[in-house]
Amino acid sequence: MDDTILEMRRITKTFPGVTALADVSLAVRRGEIHAICGENGAGKSTLMKVLSGVHPTGSYDGEIVLDGKPMNFRGIRDSESHGVVIIHQELALVPYLSIAENIFLGNERRGPGGLIDWNRANAEAAELLASVGLYENPVTPVIQLGVGKQQLVEIAKALSKKVRLLILDEPTAALNDIDSAHLLDLLRRLRDQGITSILISHKLNEVTAIADATTVIRDGRTVETLSLASGEVTQERIIRGMVGRDLDSFYPDRVSSPGEEVLRIENWSVRHPTQDRLVVDDASLDVRAGEVVGIAGLMGAGRTELAMSLFGRTYGRDIRGRLFVRGREVRARTVAEAIEHGIAYVTEDRKRFGLNLIDDVRHNVSAAALGRLARLGWVNGNEEIKVAEQSRRDMNIKTTSVMAVVGKLSGGNQQKVVLSKWLFTNPDVLILDEPTRGIDVGAKFEIYTIVNRLVAEGKAVILISSELPELLGMCDRIYTLAAGRITGQVPVAEATQENLMDLMTKDKERVG
Repeated sequence: MDDTILEMRRITKTFPGVTALADVSLAVRRGEIHAICGENGAGKSTLMKVLSGVHPTGSYDGEIVLDGKPMNFRGIRDSESHGVVIIHQELALVPYLSIAENIFLGNERRGPGGLIDWNRANAEAAELLASVGLYENPVTPVIQLGVGKQQLVEIAKALSKKVRLLILDEPTAALNDIDSAHLLDLLRRLRDQGITSILISHKLNEVTAIADATTVIRDGRTVETLSLASGEVTQERIIRGMVGRDLDSFYPDRVSSPGEEVLRIENWSVRHPTQDRLVVDDASLDVRAGEVVGIAGLMGAGRTELAMSLFGRTYGRDIRGRLFVRGREVRARTVAEAIEHGIAYVTEDRKRFGLNLIDDVRHNVSAAALGRLARLGWVNGNEEIKVAEQSRRDMNIKTTSVMAVVGKLSGGNQQKVVLSKWLFTNPDVLILDEPTRGIDVGAKFEIYTIVNRLVAEGKAVILISSELPELLGMCDRIYTLAAGRITGQVPVAEATQENLMDLMTKDKERVG
């Protein structure tokens, strides 16, 4: 039998005014993990949508060959009937249905008379869950599961469809290190069982650790396919293919010269909005002008809760403690008050909380400080366009016009729009919560360069990140958070992944 399970030959896909894919070819061997890498907008997801039938036969040029036979997928059901299943980055689960209901949605287990056989459904769901290492009751509503467990439910759902070729689009983008490692181990086990996987990921350390082969795509064209067995799969080689040049360093150089204190909190405590427990417990920290201060912590440590409670008390209840801006105690009880005191917050979930995806770049950039463009209640549209155009140039936002809809931009460019929005408020301190999540290495470098420029101008930056190398590469000092408590503060010159992780897991002690 031929070792090649899939060939995509000279795939070309166009949208009005845009060529998303141009003569892309790809060959995947049976029983391997094949990674696809490229910058945001390179065409990776579009290629997989062609393969999975989201873009049906007739909407593109080229040929799909599966097991040596040409395929004409008219839709997702068609591709799934041939064992090709895609798991999108935005999980397609119904939150208020049970795990079993989600696994067999559209593929229900029926008994005599056509009625659903719930005993059979739950029993089969339990077997599928066990096969992916998830031991939850099948009747548990999906909304009660964390993102990592929801990913496993999606894979169990794929297994229920007798998957032979599993496509995963950024499966670890929203996962912590532990959940990511669990998922990668599962992909290895599936490979051992003969299931072929195609993995789209921006996390190059994961790609080099797990992929048997890696295809690099740039600007809608295939650059090259690298083989792990031949020693070709390295982060440096992938980056060179993705961006067309070497990145001498993952993090741009910056000379640190902190100035006066800009923000300080003392004894800050926050209760969960619905449960009787502290999510932030007596935290104290400070950040100075021209300084990047990092916050490291495992999932659930309270990093985002701390940031949101500072930003106009947008999270939590019974918030206690003192907040100082430039040495003066202030009260930031609302978002408007926080902005007035020079605090800005770039959320970790740009699509849900950071942007209006159905509106244009112009309106998104001006949204947080519209009053600066208004007189007598009327917004000056010409000034609004000028501000957006200035942001487009300064931030290198890749779009043909500031009138373009934000939802159609790549992830990196969306993140630049979010940054532009908050920089238009002219903040003294900028809180960045996972600012490079889900964007490619080239866009990350641009975001890092923007951060360095801001601190060089005297801004103070608080950087929250799940990626310890990012904190080590960008910060002057790093606070560690565990179970809502500050467990340490380490100058970056003394910080290592090991000593940070040690502090991040000290949830039963308080370090002064």
